Amino acid sequence: MRAELIAISAGHQADVALQPDNVFRRQKRLVVFDMDSTLIQQEVIDEIARATGIEEQVAAITERAMQGEIDFKESLAARVALLQGTPIEALEEVKRGLVFTEGAHYLCRALKRAGFKLAVISGGFLPLAKYVKAELGLDYAFANQLKVTADGKTLTGETFGPVVDATRKAELLEVIAQAEGIAIEQVVAVGDGANDLLMIGKASLGIAFNAKPRVQQQAGARINQKSLANILYLMGYSESEAAELQLLG
Repeated sequence: MRAELIAISAGHQADVALQPDNVFRRQKRLVVFDMDSTLIQQEVIDEIARATGIEEQVAAITERAMQGEIDFKESLAARVALLQGTPIEALEEVKRGLVFTEGAHYLCRALKRAGFKLAVISGGFLPLAKYVKAELGLDYAFANQLKVTADGKTLTGETFGPVVDATRKAELLEVIAQAEGIAIEQVVAVGDGANDLLMIGKASLGIAFNAKPRVQQQAGARINQKSLANILYLMGYSESEAAELQLLG
């Protein structure tokens, strides 16, 4: 059935999703997003690498990780090691250049006004995730933490704390849901890469957004449109209802 829906979607340039018709379809309360290539258009580690002249080496590892060809923890360590000596100012430069995905502000504003809790859980880096959280009005931000030198001026090429890999993403989804008293049946997860698969699988509604083929095949729902706002329709909101939510104070 899933393969047939993917084929229909591709053949008609439309997105088709099969959902259970039960009380939970319009009773979702928590939406968890990936960050890179989901809420924003870039992969932040690639942007940091571009700012420091090592883009090609880092991007090659990133792509293999996104396709699920190599272990995420291994790939993260290899990429972060290449950032050793990078000035901390590079993070600010990347922050200024972030491009939010079309519809990100519209979607998050509508969901917040509808009473949702929102979170970003990223395999990227916490300073950027916190910025995205603030810009979109999210409630939670989790990501990997970068070590800096004692003088606070440069990156050491290491991370500290738990690595936010696929397993950790799924765990954090559960942690947030439990903290908010929200049932898993009321959780939506949105992502695009192999690192999002467990998180997408854990949620009641898992959405592959312009995702890699492997994610498209395994996710319960797929959106292959430019705008994140289309998620509102997948969640059962009409265009007029989505517009009304924008007007609420």
